[in-house]
Amino acid sequence: MKSPRPPLDPDVTYQVNPPVNGPELNALFAAAWPDHTPTDFGPVLSHSLATICARYSGRYNGRSGDQLVGFINLAWDGGRHAFILDTTVHPAFQRRGIGRQLVQQAITTARNHQIEWLHVDYEPHLHSFYRQCGFEPTQAGLINLRRREAA
Repeated sequence: MKSPRPPLDPDVTYQVNPPVNGPELNALFAAAWPDHTPTDFGPVLSHSLATICARYSGRYNGRSGDQLVGFINLAWDGGRHAFILDTTVHPAFQRRGIGRQLVQQAITTARNHQIEWLHVDYEPHLHSFYRQCGFEPTQAGLINLRRREAA
């Protein structure tokens, strides 16, 4: 039996291609990914079809106002294929349906751009999440060039 979906949080809004800056992306990624190192997101985002952001407008951690709590990069090949990358939700806001809503916004955005194939790579523990978002598992190949180069 599926667990019930949490109701959408009225204090969280979703935006496609909003202004987003490196410091707030680095803060989100540092909170969500323990091995994150500060990154210049400009070159990466300049090749995106779209970005989708979740912003929280309530009070959290002594702050109130607009805070970035979720992010997806929708990259593409310039043709019929798009790729969901960097799905990230701040740990304090996980399990509220924010990730699922970000993915749904990415799917809608890809459809609006006449994308035929939407791809996502994920680690095994995220299989159920992406299945619930409508993705079918496929076989794919992957090589870590940095690790291969060091060998």
